[in-house]
Amino acid sequence: MEVEFSKENFFLPQIKYEYLDHTADVQLHAWGDSLRETFEQCGMAMFGYMTELDYVTVINCYQIEAKGDDIEGLLFHFLDELLFLFSAEPFLICKRLEITKFDIETFEIECRCYGEPFDLDKHPQGTEVKAITYSAMQIVQEPERNHYEVFVIIDI
Repeated sequence: MEVEFSKENFFLPQIKYEYLDHTADVQLHAWGDSLRETFEQCGMAMFGYMTELDYVTVINCYQIEAKGDDIEGLLFHFLDELLFLFSAEPFLICKRLEITKFDIETFEIECRCYGEPFDLDKHPQGTEVKAITYSAMQIVQEPERNHYEVFVIIDI
């Protein structure tokens, strides 16, 4: 669902992710000071793998929702919803993700996705992400240190 947004006071967060080699696939490794930030960073890592984000302009904002049965399921479905947003109309490539609802008791997320439709004339084509996997998925939570990490293998 497309939503209205203001470009005033709009900022891009620091990049807190990297790509790790994995046999025939790639592993996303993201981290943050909260689990919410870590999920946002993991989503941005996926978009960054599909194109160079420096070429993406914030024109549209769409809201997605994801639910899971546990924290791993929530991360899986969150990334899967983001992949669907890219793979179908509006073919959105995101420059920023903002999770507005993050409930780890009911395992629900609502997220605003800021970006623009993917355009091969403007955006360099990276690697196609075919699917999110549960394989070797890890979620590290150390709240006493404000340390959170996720590792997710994506099928390319």
